[in-house]
Amino acid sequence: MIVVDTNVLAYLYLPGEYTHAAEALLERDSNWAAPVLWRSEFRNILAGYLRRGSLSFEQAHGIQREAEHLLAGAEYEVDSLSVLQRVRDSDCSAYDCEFIVLAETLGTKLVTMDAKLLRAFPRTALALAVS
Repeated sequence: MIVVDTNVLAYLYLPGEYTHAAEALLERDSNWAAPVLWRSEFRNILAGYLRRGSLSFEQAHGIQREAEHLLAGAEYEVDSLSVLQRVRDSDCSAYDCEFIVLAETLGTKLVTMDAKLLRAFPRTALALAVS
C-alpha cells in the first residue's frame, strides 16, 4: 500500500506530462490510499478543467467516479494533533500534512511531486518516478 497525493491521482486521470509515471506507479502498486480530503482537492482540480472547457460535466463526473472507485475502502480520517504537529515543524500546508500523517500512520510512503513535502519529510515522501 502507498499513499498518493491528489496531484498523483490527477496525473492518472487527466492526460499530461506525468500521466505515464502515474500509470506505471499504479501498475507497480495498485493499492493506493489517501485521506478523505483528496475528494475535495480532486473536485477542485476537475472544477478548473470544467471552467476552462477542457472537460464536459459528464467527463468530470465520470473521472470523479473512477477515482472514487480506485480509492474505495482506502480513504482515511487523520488525527488533527498529528497534522498540526507536522505543520508546526515544516512549511507545508495542513492539507499536505494530512497525506504525510496518513502515510506515517499506515507505515508506508507518500508518493508526490510536491517539492515542499519531499524536502520536509524525506523519510516519508517519495517523488513520483518520472522517466
